[in-house]
Amino acid sequence: MTSKIERAARPRFTVFTPSRHIVFTVYEGVSLLDLSGPLEAFRVATDFALKEHRTSYECTVVSSRGGPVKTVNGVELNAKSMRSIGNKPIDTLVVPGGGVVEDVTRDRALLRWISKVAPRCKRVCSVCVGSFLLAAAGVLDGRRATTHWVHASLLASRYPNVAVVPDAIFVHDGTVWTSAGVTAGIDLALALIEEDAGREVAISVARILVVYLKRAGGQSQYSALLDAQAHADSDHFNELEQWIAEHLKSDLRVEALADHVHMSPRNFARIYAQTRGRSPAKAVKAIRLDAARRRLEETTDRVVTIAEECGFSGEEQMRLAFIHTLGVSPRDYRKRFASTQS
Repeated sequence: MTSKIERAARPRFTVFTPSRHIVFTVYEGVSLLDLSGPLEAFRVATDFALKEHRTSYECTVVSSRGGPVKTVNGVELNAKSMRSIGNKPIDTLVVPGGGVVEDVTRDRALLRWISKVAPRCKRVCSVCVGSFLLAAAGVLDGRRATTHWVHASLLASRYPNVAVVPDAIFVHDGTVWTSAGVTAGIDLALALIEEDAGREVAISVARILVVYLKRAGGQSQYSALLDAQAHADSDHFNELEQWIAEHLKSDLRVEALADHVHMSPRNFARIYAQTRGRSPAKAVKAIRLDAARRRLEETTDRVVTIAEECGFSGEEQMRLAFIHTLGVSPRDYRKRFASTQS
């Protein structure tokens, strides 16, 4: 027999927010990561949301006929038929990309279905070259959109009514969201989750997936070390650049770097520039800037402290480096891209 105290302590009712129905369309040759990345983000978001009685997600994967669908990766999916959706409301329609652009628009039945249901969806999204299917369905007419940078010019020439933004990670234009290549689908899903369930849930999902809530820059973004090493095969400069990243407060003038690789300063500066496509000084600046960006994104350390620990002469030198390279000050950069809360 329960006591009056126990009965009083029990909540009288629990309010559950209705789930959002997310429908993913697939076809022969679809990219597995374009599909699975956002799917996993929505699944993790649902785990967090249900604990707090917030918006959760019900995800459905459909194809024109239903049944087995082979991805470009060779993995076979078991999709539901698009007819199985019936008149069930679709909150968000997501079109993943494929390995080949022509594969994306080959399924004419799927194309007609998207043209029909898209106007009834609260949001319509594409990942990578899934944008070509939305464009073919007329969904992108008169809108800004993005796609994988390799295919941006093709999208613009094939569909002149679409204003292509080639360098964006994702573009939000009204009810339509388009994202760039492959992993950008996760960025898109996190943005949708933040819009639906709030920043706290979105950050929690990003942490579980070990990704940034908001990546800096566009598709041309780079890591200073990877960018430098992409210019040449593995050589003794790779080890030097890693050493620079680990000793940002050290003397990193040409003479010191040359001594580290046992070369004369003049010969070192000449060969490094030929190999990397930029001077040692510019490489050091880029590596310092890259380290500062990450610190601003991942920590709540003071800007002056980050400047000092990344080897800048002071906060003002770092500020000028940020404005010259990224077009924003360190403080504005943190406001936009920080994954932690002060």
